[in-house]
Amino acid sequence: MDKQRLKHLGLNIRVERTRRQLTQDQLAEKADTSRNTISLIERGKQNLSALILIDISKVLEIDINELIKSV
Repeated sequence: MDKQRLKHLGLNIRVERTRRQLTQDQLAEKADTSRNTISLIERGKQNLSALILIDISKVLEIDINELIKSV
């Protein structure tokens, strides 16, 4: 995935996380990953696996398609 797409996906995740008033720590704990990983994903600095994306979407209670729209 190119850098622009990663940044856009990360921004979508950040928007949904803050909309639900979750910290990066809270999202990380519920998605069974680290806060650093969430931070890197939200900044578009780390590619994420489908499994992590599924876990994040479940925690955020949002369809994956909503997170990847216009990516």
